[in-house]
Amino acid sequence: MRKIAIYGKGGIGKSTTTQNTVAGLAEAGKKVMVVGCDPKADSTRLLLGGLAQKTVLDTLREEGEDVELDDVIKAGFGGARCVESGGPEPGVGCAGRGIITSINLLEQLGAYEPKWELDYAFYDVLGDVVCGGFAMPMREGKAQEIYIVVSGEMMAMYAANNICKGIVKFADAGGVRLGGLICNSRNCDNEKELIGALAERLGTQMIHFVPRNNVVQRAEINRQTVIEYDKADPQADEYRALAKKIDENKMFVIPKPLEMEELEAMLIKHGILN
Repeated sequence: MRKIAIYGKGGIGKSTTTQNTVAGLAEAGKKVMVVGCDPKADSTRLLLGGLAQKTVLDTLREEGEDVELDDVIKAGFGGARCVESGGPEPGVGCAGRGIITSINLLEQLGAYEPKWELDYAFYDVLGDVVCGGFAMPMREGKAQEIYIVVSGEMMAMYAANNICKGIVKFADAGGVRLGGLICNSRNCDNEKELIGALAERLGTQMIHFVPRNNVVQRAEINRQTVIEYDKADPQADEYRALAKKIDENKMFVIPKPLEMEELEAMLIKHGILN
């Protein structure tokens, strides 16, 4: 089983990209589990047709320690096994610790056991690596591969660079590696070339460029992935291509993060900053 974590700047489209990629893998016959690591608990709703899944932390609060695996896992599109970690009550506690609690509980309940024949476990992780809890999938070896969702926007690239610093920090202890950058296009100037250059400087690859297409929003309004909403749409093929590239990927590296001055120089070179 391959364990993959998806990181990136808040609002960059991690959850959308993760769910559509998982749909592509599931359509291809892969057995996948998705663990949402975001207090908003929106990492699986497209795979579940909009079902408001009860989170692990809500279940623990309501039922105590007497929890079974079926209480926290629901079957979604293509048989994908869906889990939402959830978070503390607003203004109380630490969401990062909620991720730790959830993943530990899943291990105790046997969610990763060979009998499930999982090909993949995906972690959709909130925001940047600024908290030890959110870094847990890479820190403790829960995830072996990291993919960073990025765009040509400066702050998205800045966050991607920060995440690479986290990978470097935990590369030895957890054995985690960077599998590549996923460019979720915002139609920025020279975006594809810019992210390709960023990937090269980091020592990795832009594993796929996902073009901007409003069918993604239409599918979300209908609470579906693009592949389920309109399997013949060209955007569905983009997510299938991304899923295939991840499935076949052999390039896993310890990245080489840039200094802020280097990042700004790259933006200037590609005409983003003047």
